Parts: sequence; C-alpha cells; structure tokens
Amino acid sequence: MATIYQVSELAGVSLATVSRVMNNNARVSDKTKEKVLSAMAELGYQPNAIAQSLASNCSNSVGVLVSELHGPFFGDMMSAIEQTLRSEGKHAIIASGHSNADTEQASIEFLIGRKCDALILHVEAVSDGYLIDLAAKGVSFVLINRYIEQISTHCICLDNQQGGYLATQHVLDLQHAQVAYISGPSWKQDAQARLNGHKLALQDADIAFDSELVFEGDYQQQSGSAGLDALLGTGKAFSAIICANDEMASGVMSRARELNLTIPDQLSIVGFDNIIYARYLYPTLTTVDYPIFQMGKMAANYILAKTYDKSGLVLRDVFVPKLEVRNSSQLLS
Repeated sequence: MATIYQVSELAGVSLATVSRVMNNNARVSDKTKEKVLSAMAELGYQPNAIAQSLASNCSNSVGVLVSELHGPFFGDMMSAIEQTLRSEGKHAIIASGHSNADTEQASIEFLIGRKCDALILHVEAVSDGYLIDLAAKGVSFVLINRYIEQISTHCICLDNQQGGYLATQHVLDLQHAQVAYISGPSWKQDAQARLNGHKLALQDADIAFDSELVFEGDYQQQSGSAGLDALLGTGKAFSAIICANDEMASGVMSRARELNLTIPDQLSIVGFDNIIYARYLYPTLTTVDYPIFQMGKMAANYILAKTYDKSGLVLRDVFVPKLEVRNSSQLLS
C-alpha cells in the first residue's frame, strides 16, 4: 500500500505540500497540485480520512438529521443537501429522529461523536432548551422548519401561517363558507402555525371558527381518511376541506371516492407541501407549495458559508409559500 512519503518523493514536494493538496488548501499552485495528484494516481494512494480529520481538525462531513427516511418530502430535502455538499467536496452522514425527543437527542449526539463538522437538523420533539444549549457549546448547526428566537440565526423556516392562510383564502374566494380542516399533530410548531393561518383567513372573511369542523391528524395518509369520517360524523355541513399536508389530503380523496363523493363537485380539497405525486392524483391536488428542496439547499449553503468559509453564497432564512391551483378545488355551484 502506497504511503504519503512515497507520494511526496515521487512528486518532488514536501510532506506538508501533499497534506495541503489533500485538504484543498488554496495556497498550493495548480501546477504543484497537479504533480501531487498525478503521483497519488500513479501509486494508487488513498488518503486515510480519519488521519486527515485528526490532522486538520476537519472531517469534511456534515450530519443530517431528519424525522423519517421515507417519503418524497424528506427525500427531496436530503437530495438537495447531499448534492450541494458533494459539489463542494463534503459528505453527508444521515440519521433519523422519528419525531421522538430521546431518539432525536441520541441521533444528534451520535453525529457529533462521528466528528461531523456541522449539523443540519429537521427536529420536532427535542426541546428548545437542548438546542439553545447546543448552540452555546459552539456546535455549528442549522435548523430547518423550526424557529427559536434565542438562536434565530440558526433557523431556516417556511412561513407556515401564511401557507395555512393561503389554503383557506383560496376556498373562501371560491365561495365556500363552510370549511373543514384536518390539522397535523397539535404539538408540532408547523401544524400550529398552519391552523392559525386557517383561523385568520376565516376571521378576515367574517366567518366564525367552528372547532367541531377541525380534526387532528398525524400527517399520515390514514388520518386523512379517518378525519373525513369524523368530520362527516359531526353532522355539520361543509363543502371544502383543508388538509395540513398532502398525504392526509390523499387519504381524504381516497375515502371520498369510497363514499361516492365527487371531487371537486361535492367536495373541494386543498393540501399542503406540493409533494411530487400531488400533480398525479385524480383529480390533481390544489396545494400549498413547500419549497423543501430549495430550503435543503439553503441549509447546506449556510453550513458551507459559516463552517467552511465558502464565500459568494446568497443566504436567506425565511421562505414564502405559494398556492398551486389544480383540479381538486372549484367554485361552489
């Protein structure tokens, strides 16, 4: 197995210069870098990543913690992060937290223990206090879809309240005055904000909020189906239903067909997220666009700028949702 000493000898440069090339140090000229890389290729030399990280105090790896590893939402986010980091020679180490405080904390500690240079976190259950302490300890991290005032510079957020408002305003503009709502879990910050937006849109239209027309779901498809049954079971009339994510909206659509309810003639439906299959449902789903790919890319850019001193990146911390109008909603006849 070739050694760094053999690379140094063949390239005719010092050990320090070889080390600078392996760590992408800008102080090495292109000509010298080419000599070192050619020597490494000729000898089949493979740098020892562990030794490199010990020597440079930089592992070139970023820990990424998401709630789940399945589904198009988190798939888009992880893809954006990995692509952006890889383009700059950094690698993602991915873990999941399953929306459980203990699991999220254990996963964060695992990623820190793996000597990740920084963390990108989509966490929902671990406490604000824990994350504030993490920042105080000097851990470099970015939060996606969570806002904590004391560490606001670590947060990249969607305006979820505005998204909830847009969804409800849309059906109100279509003359639906009786609007039902299926929320996400009430303990989640984004679910609270989306429901608040729904309430505010009703208030601005001088329509009283009716808590009986709200069902608390869990962001899973089956809770959309259960939510439609529960809302119909109240005996209260409604001509439109807003769902706090697209998975629950697809559950509503499936159950509505089983009940022979025609969409959108008898029931208009609006989702939230604009995940890939929203445009392939039948009818195609009107939804609020959640730019999670762009937010994942921005989180990676924050890490590149703040942890790796990458210059020239345009950074933003708040994203604004947009309504994507399709065929699942229509003017009330």
